[in-house]
Amino acid sequence: MNTPIPTRLSRHALGTLLVAVQVALMLVLAVPAVPAFVAGDAPGAAWLLAAAGILLGLWAVSCNRPGNFNVRPTPHPSGQLVQHGPYRSIRHPMYTAVIACALAAAAAAAVLWAWLVVLALVAVLAVKSVFEERWMSERHSAYAAYRQRTRRFLPGLF
Repeated sequence: MNTPIPTRLSRHALGTLLVAVQVALMLVLAVPAVPAFVAGDAPGAAWLLAAAGILLGLWAVSCNRPGNFNVRPTPHPSGQLVQHGPYRSIRHPMYTAVIACALAAAAAAAVLWAWLVVLALVAVLAVKSVFEERWMSERHSAYAAYRQRTRRFLPGLF
């Protein structure tokens, strides 16, 4: 059974809720991680993951024209389907960048609960991506073919 497609207003509200939860989880991770990075106590793997996440995020943003990028899962009315740069193989490179930075934060924080927050964040991003893909499919006729040749978060894996 298909889930009913929310109206434009409820799409906005759902998108806002998902973004709010995402940001809250990211802030919860930042609280113990930032001091570890500032003090230089974060492990090397945390630094590498953080750098990879930041670089991927910057690359993804640079591939979008102004006005095309949206933090909510709803596409902009005049938005274009981007299929170059990291979008060539990853449908959600910004989400992948957030996940990489979250993993870096959990590694730097070195507390068990941080890994649980990462799992919650990945779940929120997965749900957000489902709605975004549904709505992108409605807006862009080429999205179905794009989905077939790309991965959601990791090329060759997921």
